[in-house]
Amino acid sequence: MGILSMLGIGNGKIKTALRKGATIIDVRTANEFDQGRVRESINIPIDRLNINLQRIRQMQKPIIVCSNSDSESDKVIGFLKTNGIKEVYNGGPWTRVLKIARSI
Repeated sequence: MGILSMLGIGNGKIKTALRKGATIIDVRTANEFDQGRVRESINIPIDRLNINLQRIRQMQKPIIVCSNSDSESDKVIGFLKTNGIKEVYNGGPWTRVLKIARSI
């Protein structure tokens, strides 16, 4: 297992979460999401996370966060973990999650 996987950002962790039926939350803007996305991902822009927190808490599956960058995803993951969501992974850029999802 690589260091990235241990931190929850490696391909192995993402693949495992996807196999468990993870929910992919894309935190880019609605316009960016409409330009391209991972199939079956949901769009909750960063500025809408707070008002969607209860909805996210009710998701009974692992959560993979993707965006345009790792740093953006890291901020979201910190927010979600602070608010009691335990099984959440950094998918990094949405295009990376798309490649991983297609490889399964």
